[in-house]
Amino acid sequence: MDLGLDGKRVIVAGASAGLGLGCAKALAAEGAIVAMGSRTESRITSAAAEVPNSIPIVGDVSTPDSAVEFINSAIEALGGVDILITNAGGPPPGNFASTNIDAYPTAINLNLMSVIAMCKTAVPHMQKQGWGRVVAITSLSVRQPMAQLILSNTARAGATAFLKTLATEVAADGITVNSIQPGLHLTARLAGLAASPDELAASVPAKMLGDPADFGKVAAFLCSDAAKFVTGVAIPIDGGTASGLQ
Repeated sequence: MDLGLDGKRVIVAGASAGLGLGCAKALAAEGAIVAMGSRTESRITSAAAEVPNSIPIVGDVSTPDSAVEFINSAIEALGGVDILITNAGGPPPGNFASTNIDAYPTAINLNLMSVIAMCKTAVPHMQKQGWGRVVAITSLSVRQPMAQLILSNTARAGATAFLKTLATEVAADGITVNSIQPGLHLTARLAGLAASPDELAASVPAKMLGDPADFGKVAAFLCSDAAKFVTGVAIPIDGGTASGLQ
């Protein structure tokens, strides 16, 4: 299936590994030109070497100001922007009792304000050209809060509400805004949170962990012209883990 993404200018945040890298590879495979961001120069240079038609950008999205700087650098390198994939690492684990109040602003900057800042910078360019795609990588914890992830649960839920609101406001401009909610995928972050990936896989109805490459292909479809009538949705990619009806 031709997704119609040949030559599209893409920005992927947090693209040096995991789900962000999976998205960058999938979009590049469709012929897109991808600006890949990471705060560590050596990591993003190494990752970009795996992705054809890519441009490594050193950029930190942990604060609104740095997120804006990253997007502006990527737009300058690409000569514009058609597609934005927002992504950032998660805040430290913890529950209500163990998490101090002063940890919340940092988490909100990382997983909410960075999304807002990236969209505020990139979406006006899409509006001017009458076409654009925003796909935000959030978490299944938005749909089904996860134990020991109270910071992520809180910040990413706010991002989801923002994205849903944005989707309705820019739909008439030819822009779709969607989020994808990963469940357990085989990434370095998961390895850092879990002692046994095999045990985690057993807890998933599909009896496997997600593959970042497959995740990236879902993101690529949402960026395609075939998905032009899909906007404002939050799609779980979780092997059947979410237990609710919505």
